[in-house]
Parts: sequence; C-alpha cells; structure tokens
Amino acid sequence: MRLLLACVLAATPLVALAQDLMSADEFDAYTRGKTFYYGAQGAPYGGEEYLDNRRVRWSFLDGKCQDGEWYEDDGLICFVYEGKPDPQCWSFRRSGSGLVAQFENDPDRTQLYETEQTGEPLHCLGPEIGV
Repeated sequence: MRLLLACVLAATPLVALAQDLMSADEFDAYTRGKTFYYGAQGAPYGGEEYLDNRRVRWSFLDGKCQDGEWYEDDGLICFVYEGKPDPQCWSFRRSGSGLVAQFENDPDRTQLYETEQTGEPLHCLGPEIGV
C-alpha cells in the first residue's frame, strides 16, 4: 500500500505539469497573427511569426528567415521548416510573463521564454542574389 501511495505522489507533479501544457487550439489562439521574440539563459534567441493555417516564419534574429508550419503530435507542438524535414517538437505553457517553451527533442532540453510579442511582421532580408 505504501509503495502504491509513493508512486501516486511521485507522479502527481508530472500530471500537474502535463495539465499546464497548452493544447494546439490554445497555442493557435494565443499566437496566431503575432510575432514572438524568445530568449534563453538571459540572451536573445530568436523570433517567430505565427501566420494563418498554422504557418510560421522563424529567424535567429540575423535577418535570415525560414518558413515552416506547425502541428500537434501527442500533446507537443512540432515545427517543420523548409529544407529541414525533421520535426522539432516543443511543449508550451503560459507563465505570468508569457510563453515558456521546452525543446523535447534535445537531451539538454533547451528552454525558451517569451521576451516580447508584437503585431509587426518578423524582419527578414530578401533572397541572396549574385555571383
């Protein structure tokens, strides 16, 4: 009986954390039509513009942008970008200061946090043309 109780108590934080994760519908409603800027470990990390029909545009804030799309897979929000067929899956939750994203493909589990959101498009340079 004690073992059962210990197992239930040990799993309780995991259940609570899973309940805090945003569903695909919640994520879409919160992000669609906006551009979010993310930080990691106190430094700027990148920005993502969330478009209609679950399309996105990502940049590491260097003016180079990647178009892609997102979908829900087993409670995670997964992104696929042009030229990169492997999905990048994240768990998202809301905190008092905005979104918190946990990268689920990485053993080190990169964590990003929202630093700003705007209705302005992401700044992207044009295609590189030349010799």
